[in-house]
Amino acid sequence: MKRVDTIFLWLTVALVAVGFFIFISASLGLYAREGVQFSRVVFNQIFFGVVLGALALFGASKINYKFWRKYAFYIFLFSLAFTALVFIPGVGFSHGGATRWLALGPFSIQPAEILKIGFVIYFATWLSGVGSKVQSFLHGLLPLIILLIITGALLLLQPDTGTFLVILITGLGMFIIAGGRWLHLGALTGAGIAGMGVLALMRPYIKTRLLTFLDPTSDPFGAGYQIQQSLIAIGSGQWNGRGLGQSIQKFNYLPEPIGDSIFAVFAEEWGFIGSIILIGLFLAFALRGLKIASKAPNTFSRLLVSGLILLIVVQSFINIASMLSVFPLTGMPLIFVSQGGTALLVALASVGIILNVSKYAR
Repeated sequence: MKRVDTIFLWLTVALVAVGFFIFISASLGLYAREGVQFSRVVFNQIFFGVVLGALALFGASKINYKFWRKYAFYIFLFSLAFTALVFIPGVGFSHGGATRWLALGPFSIQPAEILKIGFVIYFATWLSGVGSKVQSFLHGLLPLIILLIITGALLLLQPDTGTFLVILITGLGMFIIAGGRWLHLGALTGAGIAGMGVLALMRPYIKTRLLTFLDPTSDPFGAGYQIQQSLIAIGSGQWNGRGLGQSIQKFNYLPEPIGDSIFAVFAEEWGFIGSIILIGLFLAFALRGLKIASKAPNTFSRLLVSGLILLIVVQSFINIASMLSVFPLTGMPLIFVSQGGTALLVALASVGIILNVSKYAR
């Protein structure tokens, strides 16, 4: 057993540190918004995200990765039950037309973040158990479909299409890494596209987002307002940006400046060069994580690390792509940067699991 991968650890520290400064700068825009307390928002991010996240990282790095395989089924069941609590009146609460949060006194948590990591742990356990049989429909594609149906039912009822999309892409990635057939991947991808079309017909907000993606200028003061303001912010940054704290769009123009729009605020303040550096940090994080996966001691740990890396990176790049209007808006936060103590805590716990696997690198 070796020490943890220090390069991966320092990349994580860099992302958290940079993300926190971006968050603080974007939070200044809250002073111009009624009913929002700047100090409370920052405290929640520091305590639940940074402090508890650091403790979760340290604790998870000390737990032998074999523990997650031993209790994978129970962890997945717990994550499903925990996520289902949002549908209980008085326990779950709604915001922006979605029921995704649990109220814990003055604080709130988003249990879907736990479901994501529970899915990865259980699917990695299943794939490592079936071995080469993953290429068969019965042992490979069918279990993935069943898991996606179960998680999708919980998430789409909230509705939380973005989180389900991240789980779907992560599951497909793990399936291929485990040796699944590309034919099965193509069939499931086609079914997913068809399913998205059906959802768009059933749920007007999905149809609106898709139409806005195809033509962002069609409704600049309605459905296309957020993406228009995002593109204005990003374009205003030009090469070098306006400077730290100098964003204009975060003041009563850009919706959710500390949420899913935070990359636009960052791009306005730091410009093209700063944006490339941030994207480069995420790429370095992904490549180093995949290198840890390639040297993992066994199939389970390799799939576990790959799945956790995919969860973080896929969501982050979907967020950035949506702000650049090269992907439909999903409402998902930018990991390590956006507001969301639960998301940051779970992401750092995932990093802790990856660091533990890195101790046993071949």
